[in-house]
Amino acid sequence: MDKAKRAKKTAKPARKVKIPKAKSEKPVSIRGGFPRHTLEKALRIPSAILEQNAGKACTPQEAAKYVGVLTVNGPLGVEIASAKKYGFLESPETGKIQTSALAKMILRPKNESDVVRGYRDAVLKAPSIGDVYLHFRGENLPDDRFLINTLSEQFGISEDQFADFKQVFLDCLSVAELVEKRGDKIRVLDSPSDSVENDSRIKSLGKGVVVNPSDSCFVMQPFSSPLGTYYASIYKPAIEKAGLKAVRADTDIFGTGKIIDQVWRGISEAKVLVAELTSRNPNVFYELGLAHALNKPVVLISASEDDVPFDLRHIRVIYYDHTDPFWGNKLLEKVAENILSALRNPEEALFKPSQIS
Repeated sequence: MDKAKRAKKTAKPARKVKIPKAKSEKPVSIRGGFPRHTLEKALRIPSAILEQNAGKACTPQEAAKYVGVLTVNGPLGVEIASAKKYGFLESPETGKIQTSALAKMILRPKNESDVVRGYRDAVLKAPSIGDVYLHFRGENLPDDRFLINTLSEQFGISEDQFADFKQVFLDCLSVAELVEKRGDKIRVLDSPSDSVENDSRIKSLGKGVVVNPSDSCFVMQPFSSPLGTYYASIYKPAIEKAGLKAVRADTDIFGTGKIIDQVWRGISEAKVLVAELTSRNPNVFYELGLAHALNKPVVLISASEDDVPFDLRHIRVIYYDHTDPFWGNKLLEKVAENILSALRNPEEALFKPSQIS
């Protein structure tokens, strides 16, 4: 066989050159689901689109040019994803983004309340950020060692994500005026909210919680006015909203032996308990001691942090403010939520002496 024929026979077929497909405009996914940018930083691209394209739909590449960036890959993709998670950017069609009505409310407010209201709506929209806010609103954030456990077990935020999440979370709440410093504690404030959203959250928390018609919630509180009136107007409706039967001993427990028996039976039979700590009523603390001795989950409530003993502050405490015109409705909703949360995660509402620092 001559050289020409041999070369023809042994030659390999030419390799087909694959033409790379255009990279998708889909933003880079964010590990953990929460936005990696703060509220103000996530407004950079929506603001640029609003200023340079009247807020109308454009491609991510065009948006990149508006902010002086050459590519949408990497950091800018994550920034776009963050803006979407807050509701600042929306996609009217595939491959296009535009400034949302929510972002316009903040960037071009029509009245003084628009900016804060817009930021608060964005907090609620953001994955994980909104859920964690609703979980702790009206309470002090726990110390990091307890917060890490809650975020990991209930919200799927791992320990290695904790530092990033906490930084973004606190910055968001600060901008939205939903947090304040109370001594060495950080208080998550409760803002006016829609009752429909609250009902939806309560239904969501109730999923997976088995409550029988006979299950009860025992209320420990002073009987004298005004605290005593909260039972009928707030605590009983909240307990019933959570699906349990409300029980309270309506006479001074030191009055007769029968009342003490009634208190003991009410506490021992209760699936969860509610304790109003305001005014440091000795009867309430007596009943609370019985509940803790029985290892019962208790939802703690107080109008003042000074009324919460130091050795109880590692447990979740709901704080309410009488100067807030909506305090009653907020407290009712929050008590219902925390009752269901205590049933799902009783360790958050149990007294654990070994955890006291």
